[in-house]
Amino acid sequence: MAGTVSSTPGEADVAPGEAVQTHYSAEEIYALLPHRYPFALVDRIIDYVPGKQATGIKNVSFNEPHFQGHFPCRPIMPGVLIVEAMAQVGGIVLTQIPGVDGLCVFAGIDKVRFRRPVVPGDQLIMTVELLAIKRLRFGKMYGRAEVDGQLACEGELMFSVVEPIPTVGQTSC
Repeated sequence: MAGTVSSTPGEADVAPGEAVQTHYSAEEIYALLPHRYPFALVDRIIDYVPGKQATGIKNVSFNEPHFQGHFPCRPIMPGVLIVEAMAQVGGIVLTQIPGVDGLCVFAGIDKVRFRRPVVPGDQLIMTVELLAIKRLRFGKMYGRAEVDGQLACEGELMFSVVEPIPTVGQTSC
């Protein structure tokens, strides 16, 4: 229920019979998250369960700027960008919870482990599950990223909701 204090996630408010959007295009993601190139790291949401979890896709391309230096002869997606991509999928879950109003930023990461490299040509599939939300200001999530069914990264992500950001078209940031 919107506005309640909760230590566990709950269903978003959905009227009986109302269709729930379960997929998001890149354009729809851009409308929900403030990230832009080169930090927009989610191409599509392929499964979304309101108030619970989302699964997103990141198509890893050799044309991404970090591959110029990480590493020139053996391009590997930086781990911090894998974690950031998982966080952006988590941001889709948080921004859709009624009463959450503001920018969702990292407050911490725990137990993050990298299990295999992510390289150009890979399709990173990230599933992020809401573990807890408190006072609609703090969230904890578990993220898992896979390539070809193999675990690439997993860990806990903590978020804080800060003041709302200006919308596109406003003169100040």
